[in-house]
Amino acid sequence: MSETTVPLVPLGRAPGPLTHASVMAGRSLRVSLRNSDALIMSLALPIMLMLIFVYFFGGAIETGAGYDSYVMYVVPGVLLLCAGFGAATTATAVSEDMKGGIIDRFRSLDVGGTPVLAGHVAASTVRNLFATVLVFGVAVLIGFRPAASWSGWLLVATVLIAYIVALSWISAAIGLLARSPEAASGFTFFMSFLPYPSSAFAPIEKMPDWLHGFAENQPITPAIESLRGLLGQEVGNAPWIALAWAGGMTAVAIAASGVLFRIRTR
Repeated sequence: MSETTVPLVPLGRAPGPLTHASVMAGRSLRVSLRNSDALIMSLALPIMLMLIFVYFFGGAIETGAGYDSYVMYVVPGVLLLCAGFGAATTATAVSEDMKGGIIDRFRSLDVGGTPVLAGHVAASTVRNLFATVLVFGVAVLIGFRPAASWSGWLLVATVLIAYIVALSWISAAIGLLARSPEAASGFTFFMSFLPYPSSAFAPIEKMPDWLHGFAENQPITPAIESLRGLLGQEVGNAPWIALAWAGGMTAVAIAASGVLFRIRTR
């Protein structure tokens, strides 16, 4: 069965949006496996950055009390960085679909825009979860020792998945907005950049004063502070703020994707 074929269903049982979305997710995963260069890069780059920060810069960055080593401080930021890199490939994939004309084929099969985009987002979530586990495994090998309760692990998984979904939907909207896969890849640089002006790699108070307001109130910072709950640190209201950011970004991105899809497929 080709990547563009929708499985047949018995007569009288028309496939619904969930079926379409699951088929589109499977297709997107197969396409990702065939695009091995991009897949390897999305897995390798966060690991390389973590190793660079830990071994090249870690000794020069003062993180304050409560962290035995820099790896204990930096891993939550790397996990969010990994989510941003992984989600960015969604924009390129959506843009390639729009440019290649495959969307017209799907519409002729009565597959709507939402299932197509939801399939891309679902595939992105699966890829990102795999990359997250891989990055986390490497972090453990180089000294990351979390001290989380079961509820803490559940909270971390919830925040990570919420942000992966939110960033993937934003990437899908960017893929619809961009006129070429190259432009889509360029637009998603901003998402990959967001962890840097946050508490991911250094405390915010160490940054220039003019940057404090943005670093403290952008959506990535509460997510990173929530993930640091793995270390047994106090997280306060950070998880709820992070989930509110993720929910808001997802809602806006889904609405924007729907409008952009209708505009692009007129």
